[in-house]
Amino acid sequence: MFEIRVETDFAAAHFLCDYHGKCENLHGHNYKVFSYVRGVELGQGGMLIDFSLLKKILKTVIDKLDHTNLNDMEIFCGNPSAERIAKFIFDSVLVEAKALGCDLDYFSGKKEPFLYAVDVFETDRNRARYCPDL
Repeated sequence: MFEIRVETDFAAAHFLCDYHGKCENLHGHNYKVFSYVRGVELGQGGMLIDFSLLKKILKTVIDKLDHTNLNDMEIFCGNPSAERIAKFIFDSVLVEAKALGCDLDYFSGKKEPFLYAVDVFETDRNRARYCPDL
């Protein structure tokens, strides 16, 4: 199994409702995002997927989050936790990849390559991962 990882970052504000602590207050993070693609077979040029293509897809998604108040996005239901952000990014990467003609969805009937996981780091020590049940 081959695996590649592309990393990016974004800055955003948020607060958590129904959380009894300091994170109920508006605050911000410099988030780090890792996206992982896996596969068994390499394509042309001996690559699983071109790094620059995956970076382009991820940038398109991250641009929707960068320098925003995440609570303003309905998709997070008023609680933009790192877990929800990771799932949003994962799902959005699949949509953007398909729009560019690159199907990374493991469940679409195509086996390789596929988006395996997305990690969202709020700090260097704290991260959430979304990885669908394969």
